[in-house]
Amino acid sequence: MGKTLLTAIALLLVIEGILPFLVPGLWRETFRRLIEMTDGQLRFIGLTAMLAGLLLLFIVRQ
Repeated sequence: MGKTLLTAIALLLVIEGILPFLVPGLWRETFRRLIEMTDGQLRFIGLTAMLAGLLLLFIVRQ
């Protein structure tokens, strides 16, 4: 279980690092836009990401 969790975190870090490595200007602009969003908008984005992740886990585990 611990090895799987560490693998998942490692993959998350690799995926998160792709955009700032390849297109730092776009990454910076995206974060500038995120800063301007309201708390409700950010919560909706977070909820959507969590639900998409849960759905993907459900599909993969079947």
